[in-house]
Amino acid sequence: MKSKFLIATVVFGLALLAVALFLLRWQERKYVSVEPPAVLMGVRQLKQLVTVRYSIQRVVGITEPRVPLGSESVLLMVQGEVSAGVDLAELQAADIRRKGSRAMVIRLPGAKLLDAFLDEKHIKVWDHQITWWTPWVSIDPDLEHRARLQALDDVRAAALEMGILDQAQNNAQTAIRDFLAALNMQVTFEKSSS
Repeated sequence: MKSKFLIATVVFGLALLAVALFLLRWQERKYVSVEPPAVLMGVRQLKQLVTVRYSIQRVVGITEPRVPLGSESVLLMVQGEVSAGVDLAELQAADIRRKGSRAMVIRLPGAKLLDAFLDEKHIKVWDHQITWWTPWVSIDPDLEHRARLQALDDVRAAALEMGILDQAQNNAQTAIRDFLAALNMQVTFEKSSS
């Protein structure tokens, strides 16, 4: 009786061990081994990864003196759009390295402004005038254009002051981390030297 119980226990133990080994092998097959060149190719396909967009409103005024007397001024109300992200085309093979069987270390390029423009539907000329005592002075057709360029510079500067680049870098890291998590890879990021 004891020998039958001992044999049954050994057989049950071996069967349990076989199932455990099968599950371990199956679990290992479930994970795909991803090498740095494959990660580089997949991440580069994302191209310019725009990760944040700001919409900024500004009032911009320019006043210029006129010869021999007086001045001309223009006052604009504008809305600008600024987008920032990471240009993944700059990523090189040396920027990605393996760290264990399912982990990578990536050195991402720094975030930068990728686009900035004024929304033409939201530009209003609030005021455009020449001093009243100089009616012989003609209107400068380029003054409004220069005011628009100044407004675009102001919108860019405001986005930078608001921390758009830090937010873009964090969002890019999150997007790439999620992208590689789908391949069951963990990723850590190194700060770029540039």
